[in-house]
Amino acid sequence: MTWSETIILSIVEGITEFLPISSTGHMVIASSILGISNDSFTKLFEIVVQLGAILSVVVLYYKKFFDFSRIEFYLKLILSAAPVLIVGLLMAKKIDKWLESPTTVGITLLVGGIVLLFVDSLFSKPKIDHERNLSYVKGLGVGLWQILALIPGTSRSAATIVGGMSQKLTRRFAAEFSFFLGVPTMFAATGYKLLEAYKHDKVRPAAESLFTHHNIMLLLAGNVIAFIVAMIAIKTFIHYVQRHTLRAFGVYRIIAAAAIFLLMFQGVIKKEQKPQTPEGASTAQVSVVVSGKQ
Repeated sequence: MTWSETIILSIVEGITEFLPISSTGHMVIASSILGISNDSFTKLFEIVVQLGAILSVVVLYYKKFFDFSRIEFYLKLILSAAPVLIVGLLMAKKIDKWLESPTTVGITLLVGGIVLLFVDSLFSKPKIDHERNLSYVKGLGVGLWQILALIPGTSRSAATIVGGMSQKLTRRFAAEFSFFLGVPTMFAATGYKLLEAYKHDKVRPAAESLFTHHNIMLLLAGNVIAFIVAMIAIKTFIHYVQRHTLRAFGVYRIIAAAAIFLLMFQGVIKKEQKPQTPEGASTAQVSVVVSGKQ
């Protein structure tokens, strides 16, 4: 991976990770156009770069994450994150097949786009606008919706925002809780990915190592870029959803789905990719929620 490719993918990650438009779908398009979609380091990079995006949430909402007197906040996050982590492990092989299919990404982008066209009218009477008013049961309800994000192209953000709105959360708070929920979920996925990649890298020939000085520098730079871009994206998104519906994101997803199908038709994106993960393990197991990467 080159420096220019690193910058492009990092910007794509930072913009799309917390918006309801599927970072997986956009990574599929971007890496395929760049011609690096099947590269082992690219697969590692696309997940590890999430760390930068995750940290942007922690920094922006540091008062919540570091207020240790509010134990309920942490308990609600753990309870809400548990379903997707458990199901992700149980369905690892099935999800791995989905991850290899750009067709799946295109279809779920399209279906999710249609849902976002109507979600505001379906859940038009929100009552919950703060974490202290969110019960454990409703928090778990949002977490169950996050399971849908195991299907690439769904978008973890979209699934949890729609799930939050179904539990009577306002658009703004549904978006914020989606950000919060992403922290334990993506930390688990990224940490596992790094650990497995490192363990398997030790038995590789030195010439094939994924953790060369060059690659480590790319990972560090990518996370810094993703962190900065994600902070801007989160602030912009919160400002937007306070004043507008999610319909525009639905339209955008439909356009993105059309772009994927067009690129598949032209042969730029292969219909069924078979990526070689750097650690030789199931991509689904190590990434849990790439969609996410959602």
